[in-house]
Amino acid sequence: MEIILFDSSWEKEKIIPVDIPVPKPVEPKISSSFPFAKFARGLALGLIGISLFVFGAAVLPIIKLELSYRLNPKNEAEAREYFPKTPSYEVALENKKQLASQEAAKYGVDTDFSLVIPKISATSKIIANVDPADENKYKAALKNGVAHASGTKFPGSKGTIYLFAHSTNTLVNVSRYNAVFYLVKELEPGDQVIIFFAGLKYSYRVTEKVITTPEDLSLIKDNQSTEKLILQTCWPPGTTLKRLMVVAERI
Repeated sequence: MEIILFDSSWEKEKIIPVDIPVPKPVEPKISSSFPFAKFARGLALGLIGISLFVFGAAVLPIIKLELSYRLNPKNEAEAREYFPKTPSYEVALENKKQLASQEAAKYGVDTDFSLVIPKISATSKIIANVDPADENKYKAALKNGVAHASGTKFPGSKGTIYLFAHSTNTLVNVSRYNAVFYLVKELEPGDQVIIFFAGLKYSYRVTEKVITTPEDLSLIKDNQSTEKLILQTCWPPGTTLKRLMVVAERI
């Protein structure tokens, strides 16, 4: 009988794992000297350039309009030139015009360009773009209404709206000139002034009343950040010694 002895010493030996390096996949390369590679690279760059140009051309006008509107908001009339008219906008605008027309009719004026000062019961048409330096022109205008100084703004625009009229000019000429501003001296901060312009109503609130010299133009300087209304007449009434200016802000 044959006896086979089993040697179990091999179980006590440590098995040391061996890392077998795995080769990285080799990416195919196209030689830069190969004509097709140069053509493909040039074509790709060209297509990217064309895409960027087309995208910029399409987006740039929109960006410019947005920046222009945000940095310098337009008034109602100007905004309609930049943005499409929607049915809801047109309906709202038409309703505003109807209400303005009804209110103007109560005061006995039109909505083309008119002035109403409720506190002193003053109403008048406004003559647009009158040169305050041309005596013949402004005298002719003041026989028919209040004058709007040429070069100043219109209602709805940022800046200064400048209206002027005689308080009486002289006691002899009361009947010759529109004396609608005779009682402007009674206006105080908080009083309302209404202008109807281009079919719409614009309301202003008096903020200050100043008596100054004819040479003082500090109040007339245009401020593009706000809409300001100035009513100017002679002071004392019936003289040309000084100027009475009533300043109002849009509400």
